Amino acid sequence: MKTIITAASAALSLTHGVSSSPVATHSNVISFKPSEVTSDSVHNIYVSYNDEFEGPLRVVYGSCDMSAQYEMHHEVGSTFLRRSSRPERFVWVVPEDTSHAGCLHAYSGSSLIGRSAPITVKRNIRKREDISQVADAMGPWFDGVAYMQSKTNNDSFVTKEKSKKIAIVGGGMSGLLTSLLLDSVGIHNWHITESSQRIGGRIRTKYLNGTTPDQYQYQEMGPMRFPVSVKYPDTNETLDIQDHKMVFQLGDTLNKLNGNKSSVEVKFINWIQSSPNTPANSNGYRLPNGRIPSTAQIAANSSLRNPAAKPADPEAAELASEEMEDFIGFTPDVSRSVATNIYKAHKEAVEKGIFQWSEAAYIKYALNMSADTADFVGGSGDNSPLWYYDSVYFAATTWKTIDKGLESLPRAFYPLVKDRLTLGRKVDGLVHNADTGKISITWREDPLAMEPESEEYDYAVVAAPFSKVRLWNLPKYSSLLSRAISSMNYQQSCKVALHYKTRFWEHLSPPIIGGCGSVDIAGVGSVCYPSYQINSSLPGVILASYTSGTPARSLAALSTTDHVAMMQRAMVEVHGPIAAEQWTGNYERQCWEVDEHQAGAWAAPFAGQQDLYLPAYYKTEFQTVFIGEHTSYTHAWIFSALDSAVRGTTQVLLDMGLVDEAKEVVETWMGRWIHI
Repeated sequence: MKTIITAASAALSLTHGVSSSPVATHSNVISFKPSEVTSDSVHNIYVSYNDEFEGPLRVVYGSCDMSAQYEMHHEVGSTFLRRSSRPERFVWVVPEDTSHAGCLHAYSGSSLIGRSAPITVKRNIRKREDISQVADAMGPWFDGVAYMQSKTNNDSFVTKEKSKKIAIVGGGMSGLLTSLLLDSVGIHNWHITESSQRIGGRIRTKYLNGTTPDQYQYQEMGPMRFPVSVKYPDTNETLDIQDHKMVFQLGDTLNKLNGNKSSVEVKFINWIQSSPNTPANSNGYRLPNGRIPSTAQIAANSSLRNPAAKPADPEAAELASEEMEDFIGFTPDVSRSVATNIYKAHKEAVEKGIFQWSEAAYIKYALNMSADTADFVGGSGDNSPLWYYDSVYFAATTWKTIDKGLESLPRAFYPLVKDRLTLGRKVDGLVHNADTGKISITWREDPLAMEPESEEYDYAVVAAPFSKVRLWNLPKYSSLLSRAISSMNYQQSCKVALHYKTRFWEHLSPPIIGGCGSVDIAGVGSVCYPSYQINSSLPGVILASYTSGTPARSLAALSTTDHVAMMQRAMVEVHGPIAAEQWTGNYERQCWEVDEHQAGAWAAPFAGQQDLYLPAYYKTEFQTVFIGEHTSYTHAWIFSALDSAVRGTTQVLLDMGLVDEAKEVVETWMGRWIHI
């Protein structure tokens, strides 16, 4: 809500931020438009100056007939006005107990220089209920009031100029969206510094055999698809997964900003996540022709899958599984909660203690089961918490991807950022200047140079992963934030894409039409088939291997030749000799843990890390705001990165006192589909 004040006492005049029409005034009167606010909320007060008044200014709220400052209900803020530097607006943090009508009073020293007409203050009951039900007090967009109240008077009362200089460190999706959000509210003095020679971060579409996007011979070496909706068999209802709608909104926004040019179009198409004829994990069983049976074949004939290994104590394992399911409580209603509102679901998971336990730890220490049972049911090597958002995402029955590759997203961003972008600059530190209150980024063109080069900014929005930031020279951040940077766990992942003369898999018996299947060949993990240009006569590309976790670390240690050869042999085992006949020898390989710009595939917090570290990201320390999927509620998805950019941009705007801009960002990018 925009709050407008006018004062005609030759001192100051506060007017609407977008309207130049005068507001009727008379001596020593401050007028508001609108004349109604809500308690427990934040508002901008727009200011214009009618003369050369200079001196101290204090704005307080209280009864309209108060005769002295000490009778006030609360202070809005104070500052010193100079002719050469006058803020365009102030910030009013309306306390929760401001539930009556009153007036704003402006004082310069002991002199009253203005008083408003009566202002109606409505109690913000709905907002308080929503926060208690939805938020877990870990994001400033949920409780901007508390965020602003935690700041000092001068920081929270006087807004900063939109010309402030902002560094965006990292050109991945969170950094790119931050630039777009800042531009959208009139803040244009930002610059993206990216260590690689491209933008897009972990979006990594590879166009094999030297082809272009419109030749459709590509595979995704990073993120691949977006879950859209889940159909629930218990009620036969279909619910949209709200989180990923932000990706679709981004695509639409980029298309509009680029004038719907086909060369940079972001076009969403259907993705086939499951297909009946993809190869399945048959636990070592092979068909008479030597091939691996398909998902449909095993479903029709369970004897086509070798028996799985059994635990030492089957009864204990069954009991542990039941107890674990009861503790997690992943019911259809919980699944609906995740699909509908990830923030509310996260709050409920925190309250239940989900983030404090891995499966194996819960079974061994909470249920007091044997190590063998814990290992068999939960996997002793997995120390990730029981956070179940991925279970909902992968339960999706409809999916989307982007035509011509997810690289279309950074490709669409490039025209918008190219003039404020530096590629190939490897930031190696942040330096805070206590005298100026500014933050510098540092880098070395000569890696052996003892003294780095640097550039100073008003704010640094760091979108680089902690797996890289932890090697930088940094200010003395708080203990919690420092530990998050130094110890946040990252998952390792490897992918190998292989190029073939034709899309031969679509002509096998039975044909394989899109989808991903997991196989039992060592080191392969999942095999995925392209969902685009089905049954075309074009050459084709199979994602021959998608492996994450500990096996990916062993694969990353292989030479490229050995790794690719291993996967090509696997494709022959999966499809038969035709895979050898059709392979062109072209490939792409990506192991994220050894990628110099990422050092990890995605954040994978250990049990206890997520709910411990999240609050640290929502405090601006030394003019630094950290964003990226590692700072979000969820991980490993483009949505997670975009979500963090909304939060980070909101945080910067609130720090600058630009409350209306912060509200605009939240309402535009979250309010459309998240009930807050």
